[in-house]
Amino acid sequence: MTPRRRRAVAVLAGLCTVGAASALVLNAFRSNLVFFFSPSQVVANEAPRERSFRVGGLVETGSVQRDAKTLTVRFTVTDTAKTVPVTYTGLLPDLFQEGRGVVAQGKLGADGVFRADQVLAKHDENYMAPEAADALAKARAGQGTLQEGDPR
Repeated sequence: MTPRRRRAVAVLAGLCTVGAASALVLNAFRSNLVFFFSPSQVVANEAPRERSFRVGGLVETGSVQRDAKTLTVRFTVTDTAKTVPVTYTGLLPDLFQEGRGVVAQGKLGADGVFRADQVLAKHDENYMAPEAADALAKARAGQGTLQEGDPR
């Protein structure tokens, strides 16, 4: 084999290696990507059924139900236009309360219940996740009503 041919084979092998490594990295990135959806989007079937995603909004007042024997909690997340029932088993954040902002990560079941494996609550009274604030603002704009303290 001539030196020119050896160099061409080495360059081709290097390009194949870089291509395979890039494909593996992009595939891993895609499988770990988690998107955010509002309750209105979930109800409109815009959220994936087979992949994990995040849903956020406000915990609907009067919707929190705790199982006395287990750590299972059922509550409803709303963007003031639509609601999504959520089930979570585990310890909730200290700031989790009815009427407050929440973001839950998990999968949507065939029965329409969102099964969360992680629940995040806002950290103070002035903060809300930007995605959740945008979803609430869009839902309120669709209803044509603005309330005091609107996050817009």
